[in-house]
Amino acid sequence: MITALAFYLFAALTILSGAMTITARNPVHSVLWLILAFFNAAGLMVLAGAEFIAMLLVIVYVGAVAVLFLFVVMMLNIDFAALRAGFVRNFPLGIALALVLLAELAIGLGAVGSGGIQLGTPDGTAAIPAGMSNIQAIGHLLYGKYLFLFEAAGILLLVAMVGAIVLTHRKRGDTRGQIIAKQNARRPGDATINVKPEVGKGVQL
Repeated sequence: MITALAFYLFAALTILSGAMTITARNPVHSVLWLILAFFNAAGLMVLAGAEFIAMLLVIVYVGAVAVLFLFVVMMLNIDFAALRAGFVRNFPLGIALALVLLAELAIGLGAVGSGGIQLGTPDGTAAIPAGMSNIQAIGHLLYGKYLFLFEAAGILLLVAMVGAIVLTHRKRGDTRGQIIAKQNARRPGDATINVKPEVGKGVQL
């Protein structure tokens, strides 16, 4: 009973968060709704017994990808008026793409109902050994058979992070860097001035 309630709760929140990600006018709000959708999807994966996928959704997608999106969106100067104008201009194209995706989903559901595609016969080499959890089995494959591909994926993520930092870095021309030698050579007389203002005449700035 509790499992069914948790499933419907996570599923409803995932669908709601996904809809708000698309319909939110502020890109920052869209990224925040996307993070909420990832968290609820991770809850669904835990209920399905896929703990590793749930961990990936939280650590990789929420902790890296979504935060990177939020970082880029908040650092870039986005013209919201132009963004809304582009949304209205491209609305017919978006409707057409949505109809195409809906047709693909209908065809896919019809294909599943008529019988799945036989992709091959499992030979048993990828079977999980007895007494080993899903996370242990995936870790054995990642750091064993697919070690170089895993390292290559890490390098690509590092390059993407550096690229995002380079794109959002702006050098400000209105400020000057510190000159330590000039600060050390400054005398107290250059910093403070003793004045004796006359009564009723105020202070000369």
